[in-house]
Amino acid sequence: AEHQHARYNPLRDDWVLVSAHRVKRPWQGQLEKPPPEDVPRWDPNNPLCPGATRANGEVNPQYEGTFVFPNDFPALQPNAPEPGASDHPLFRAAAARGVCKVMCFHPWSDLTLPLMSLAEIRAVIDAWAELAAELGASYPWVQIFENKGAMMGCSNPHPHCQVWASSFLPNEARLEDRTQRQHLSQRGVPMLLEYAEQEARRKERLVVENADWLVVVPYWATWPYQTLLLPRRHVCRLQDLREGERDSLASIMQRLLIKYDNLFEVSFPYSMGWHGAPTGPYLEEDCGHWQLHAHYYPPLLRSATVRKFMVGYEMLAQAQRDLTPEQAAERLRSLPEVHYKRRAM
Repeated sequence: AEHQHARYNPLRDDWVLVSAHRVKRPWQGQLEKPPPEDVPRWDPNNPLCPGATRANGEVNPQYEGTFVFPNDFPALQPNAPEPGASDHPLFRAAAARGVCKVMCFHPWSDLTLPLMSLAEIRAVIDAWAELAAELGASYPWVQIFENKGAMMGCSNPHPHCQVWASSFLPNEARLEDRTQRQHLSQRGVPMLLEYAEQEARRKERLVVENADWLVVVPYWATWPYQTLLLPRRHVCRLQDLREGERDSLASIMQRLLIKYDNLFEVSFPYSMGWHGAPTGPYLEEDCGHWQLHAHYYPPLLRSATVRKFMVGYEMLAQAQRDLTPEQAAERLRSLPEVHYKRRAM
């Protein structure tokens, strides 16, 4: 807790430098603007709102729950041509095909996940699982991810996420596939199932838990208040969750996200995403080394206006953090589970 040291991340097979004393240094760097508090509930000019016209001229339906539509500016398209043959091994290219979808969580623009009801969050989880199964029937990888807040590159405050399905396994998926496969071969148990059992027993990095799930600041966390959401039983894919597990997932997500917002009393920015066993052709293979999990990567470090930058040493050497995961977990764990906007209600 007092001296710098390195911690190993078995999921990525790399290391992070922990320098807890650096959080005490004075900050004279960039200050971020807090997110706006006056987002209109409905804006006819917001392309994600019900009834609004999007960039391609299509008009959204008057949806009342979740709403999924093809991304108007997709990074992946299903009919991309094959790249030409390479004339040198240092200049290789490969085919990249897929589909990109956008999913609105709720018709109201001023409502984020921690302020939604459990039933509304459960509807989001069901839509995630449905998309994972639908797209996973054809594509090897389905990446569900949410960028929340302008600080994380989100250009629209309306509560939404993206779903990209690809004809290939992305870098992080290939890496996690290798490390989890290796761990199962060596220890006879899925890595993140064993890890969840250890963290549930040790409790020093535990943030919230219930009968089916637990959230920890991982031992190897890179971002200041990074968390890892894990099921207690062995589950390979999001669509494999039982009814009760989906209900308890809605609950633990709400509790975690309320704590995030309460940390600096601001709509907490983050990038999050689900990782589970590959799909498509992998559905016929044994993927028992995989364990479903969600990563949350929030950038804020000291306050609502001071973020952690991944530059310099982090880009050229290895990841580095300014407080220990145990300190971050203790701070998150101690926060109330009533949202700061609703304490006076």
